[in-house]
Amino acid sequence: MEGHNSLRAILYAFLANLGIGITKLAAAIYTGSGSMLAEAIHSFADTSNQILLFIGLKRSQRPPDEKHPLGYGKTIYFWSFLVAILLFSMGGLFSIYEGIHKLESKESIQSPWIALVVLGISIILEFLSLLGALKEIYIIKKETPLFQWLKESTKAELVVVFGEDVAALLGLIIAFLFVFLAYYLKNPVFDAIGSICIGILLIIISLMICIRIKSMIIGESANQTIKEEINQIISQIQEIEKVFRVITVQLGPDVMLSAKIKLKSHLNIEQAVKIINQLEKKIKQKIPDIKWSFIEPDIKD
Repeated sequence: MEGHNSLRAILYAFLANLGIGITKLAAAIYTGSGSMLAEAIHSFADTSNQILLFIGLKRSQRPPDEKHPLGYGKTIYFWSFLVAILLFSMGGLFSIYEGIHKLESKESIQSPWIALVVLGISIILEFLSLLGALKEIYIIKKETPLFQWLKESTKAELVVVFGEDVAALLGLIIAFLFVFLAYYLKNPVFDAIGSICIGILLIIISLMICIRIKSMIIGESANQTIKEEINQIISQIQEIEKVFRVITVQLGPDVMLSAKIKLKSHLNIEQAVKIINQLEKKIKQKIPDIKWSFIEPDIKD
């Protein structure tokens, strides 16, 4: 189900960015606006990013094999990190370059009202794309506050889509403001400044996404809710005398659980094995995200 949420969010963003990008490019060529060209490049970069996210999501769903016994779930982290890098380079750096070029040339904008109309429509469409991403996020996050979910979520593709949509919407608002200033004050410098501001915005957001994805690539534990549920289930087993350690690792959409426990001394091997098997079954039934469970009985840590 969550995979379908991600696919829908990616599709919303892809269709919105493709349509907006074509419209912006046409307007940028006609008007000569640097801010508009920066926004067009940003939209096409985002469109290609959605394709990369789609590829990453599909590859992450491949079943485990001999070479990758824990599956390919973390593949989506690599593709999401790549998208953040492309947002930094194709979007951010190019926008700054275009702004600096416009500062030097000081070319005036032709028919600025066309750029303003296109940007206004683009703001509406991008806002609808952001609402689509938020709709899918809210299905998954449930009671968790949005910013907490963004900080803790392991749904890298949704984090990236949300970040891109926010960057795109803010970039459009900046472009609209500076194109309007360039037109109203009859000073093309404002258009160039707008392009530079868009570039800085994209770089900041792409770096924030990179930092978040980096943590996932290194390896994160499951979220606090899952850890609390695991501890609660283990605590209900009377034959467990002590829990030495519980470790969870998020592998894309799936979780691996490893635990070391001390069973009561009167139990024989068959009884111990039966209790551990029942415990693992109960945990997986209660928490479907846990795909692998390794519970080790011991007498000391």
